[in-house]
Amino acid sequence: MNIYAFESTLMLVVLLVLLAVKGFAFVNSLTYSTEAYEAAGKLTKPAWCAITGLGFAAQLILIGSSPFGIIHLVFTIASLVYLADVRPALREVTSGHR
Repeated sequence: MNIYAFESTLMLVVLLVLLAVKGFAFVNSLTYSTEAYEAAGKLTKPAWCAITGLGFAAQLILIGSSPFGIIHLVFTIASLVYLADVRPALREVTSGHR
């Protein structure tokens, strides 16, 4: 197998996975109420929607660039923070209320 073809395929897979992660984080951030963000003691809903939405948009716009560029890394980390910290807190304060 050609190493360059393998590398290209691997980069495409990484880009698609990161696009899915950012897209999921963005859509999920839209589903919780403003009050849930306040009750969880997190940044506001508009802030998280903007962060995850900009990350998703940047991923779509920069789809041909390296997934290890600074823009991709910053928004990937932000989306992962949302999924690992904010989303569980939101689920906890809204359990039984959604």
